Amino acid sequence: MKVWVMVKMLFICVGNSGRSQMAEAFAKKLGAGKMVAESAGTKPSAFIDPTVAAVMKEIGYDLGGQHPKALTMEMVDSADRIFSMGCGAEEGTCPVTFVPSENWELEDPKDQPIEKVREIRDQIRRRIERLVADLP
Repeated sequence: MKVWVMVKMLFICVGNSGRSQMAEAFAKKLGAGKMVAESAGTKPSAFIDPTVAAVMKEIGYDLGGQHPKALTMEMVDSADRIFSMGCGAEEGTCPVTFVPSENWELEDPKDQPIEKVREIRDQIRRRIERLVADLP
């Protein structure tokens, strides 16, 4: 009998108020039953970016119960895969880990017009859809 273990994905950005929150929301819904998702920030903001919340709500994702969280080493250590999104690896703010990791070069939605935030949202959704499709 095969035992299926879900993969834990960790999405990291600086403020955990935009990109990583969108990635977590998409991963939880699109990867339900295949993956567990969590997000965090290296320097978490006080709140979710209102434009990010609005563009996610447009497509049926309510981020109302979410809040930015600080990245911990426990999060890093428990992850199977880590995806960073502009958390400043060149400045040493992204954690160094032996866990498979990937940097997604995505623009920061902060202070962007809503049309641009929609583009970023859709890029993240496509990446999550590919992740889910690649899982067994």
